Amino acid sequence: MLNLDPRYYIDPAVYDRERNQLFARTWQLLGPVSQVAQRGEYCAVEIAGHKVFAIRGRDGKLRGFRNLCRHRGARLLEEGNGRCPTIRCPYHQWVWADDGRLMNVPWFGEDPDFKLEDWRLAEIPVAEWRGLLFIAIDPSMTLDQQLGDLVGEIADEPIEGYTPMRTERMVFDANWKIYTDNFVEGYHIPGIHPQFFAAIDFEQFKTTAHDGLIRMTAPPRDGLFYRGKWLWMWPNWTLSLFDGGMNTSRINPLGPDRTELIYNFYFADTSEDKAQERDDLVARNLAIVREDFEICLETHKNYASGAYTPGPLSPRHEAGVAYFQDRIRNSLGPMTP
Repeated sequence: MLNLDPRYYIDPAVYDRERNQLFARTWQLLGPVSQVAQRGEYCAVEIAGHKVFAIRGRDGKLRGFRNLCRHRGARLLEEGNGRCPTIRCPYHQWVWADDGRLMNVPWFGEDPDFKLEDWRLAEIPVAEWRGLLFIAIDPSMTLDQQLGDLVGEIADEPIEGYTPMRTERMVFDANWKIYTDNFVEGYHIPGIHPQFFAAIDFEQFKTTAHDGLIRMTAPPRDGLFYRGKWLWMWPNWTLSLFDGGMNTSRINPLGPDRTELIYNFYFADTSEDKAQERDDLVARNLAIVREDFEICLETHKNYASGAYTPGPLSPRHEAGVAYFQDRIRNSLGPMTP
């Protein structure tokens, strides 16, 4: 099997298709559900340019909305986390309840055809799964269907017992699929991650593709904080296990040539005595992640140069790449000549 046509990575028209045919049609991880545990708490994010938020209503119900004003399209809530009794547009001060009802339009004037009930916020699906929060704009399947084999893969892992302790955001200048291609294979480990390579039995590194899931495993040696299992889930999130916790990440495109990673770290032991150990683990984890940025950036440049033609994928190490790229082709369709 050959690598994807480089136009999938660099063409702005492909990015526009991804925004509407992929990211708007899939469930997206927002991190721990605990960030919206209390009434009035919200989480606002961008998903490939789509602004959305989840909020816990006064009635205790979790809801999702487009993060845009029905009046003139302004952003309602700044990206991040917060708490608000009502949702007030900063532009013209229109006010919505946390269930999406328009409550007040100050200084609007008299219009006999205008009715508050006609201008609810645009509600979108939101869901909780095992302590994680997901949102979707117009999903093509249920969350359980999208999770696929992940449900059974980590059925015995106590992930909802871990407490979210850290969130980190990193940005780099390469297409999100180049980074994903890199994440779902261990073939690059000897060349890009020498310390990581020394801490695993690379000869036994295995990558297998399943329904909605790519699993990578390798027996750890002394000094490796990971437990030897790394998971990637369709279309753009990851989960990695370590002793006493895990991390998740969302791979979010900021454009055809720019990507952000949002990492959340979860721990079983939240005591102050273990604070330094937690900080060290996060730092070591992020150091490995950052080692991938330069190779992704330079690969993107070569794709954009027009000099690259697709090469072959390794049957031993790149089954995950083949699976991911096949789903991209199926989601976006073939490239036109």
